[in-house]
Amino acid sequence: MRALLLVAVIVGMGGCGYNTIQERDEQVQAAWSEVLNQYQRRADLVPNLVKTVQGMAAQERAVIDSVTQARAKLGSIQATPQLLNDPDAFARFQAAQRELGSALSRLLVVAENYPQIKSDQSFRDLQAQLEGTENRITVARGRYIEAVKSYNLMVRQFPSNLTAKLFGYSTKPNFQVENERELSKPPTVDFGEPAAKPAQ
Repeated sequence: MRALLLVAVIVGMGGCGYNTIQERDEQVQAAWSEVLNQYQRRADLVPNLVKTVQGMAAQERAVIDSVTQARAKLGSIQATPQLLNDPDAFARFQAAQRELGSALSRLLVVAENYPQIKSDQSFRDLQAQLEGTENRITVARGRYIEAVKSYNLMVRQFPSNLTAKLFGYSTKPNFQVENERELSKPPTVDFGEPAAKPAQ
C-alpha cells in the first residue's frame, strides 16, 4: 500500500510540472553561468588594456581611472547564483556592468586619438579580444533571457504555478533594455547647412 502511494506521489509530481520546473531552473542557472563567464573574461582584459593605454596616454588620467574604478566596483559585488533570486542585487550587478562598459567605451575613444596606441600590436590584439568578448556577452545574455522567459512562464502558468508555489519557486529577474528612455525618442537627423551653390 505504501509503495502504491509513493508511486502515485511520484507520478503526480511529474504531471504537475515539478520536473519541468527543475529542468528550466537548471537551464537558467547554466545560462547565467555563461553570462558570468563572459563578463569575467571582459573584466580580465581590463588590466592589460588599461596598462597599454596608460603607458602611451598618461595625460588621460580621468578616463583610465574611471575604468579601473568601475572594474573594482564590479569586483566588490558577489556574482553568485543567488543573484537570480534577489532582484535588487541583480539590478546593482547590471548597473555595475553598464558602468564598466561605458568606461571601456570612453577608453577606446581616447585610444582613437593616439596614433601610437592604435598602431600598437598588443592594443590591437586586446581590442579584438574585447570586441569578441562583447559579442559573446550579447549571445550569452540572449540565451539567459530566453531561459528565464521559459522558466518564468512555467512558474506563472496554471497549474504548474501551484507546484512552483508549493516548492518555493518564484520568477527570476531578467535583463532590461538599458537605454529604453533613449530608444523611445525619435532619432534626430541633422545634415547641417546645405552647401552653397557655386556662382554661375
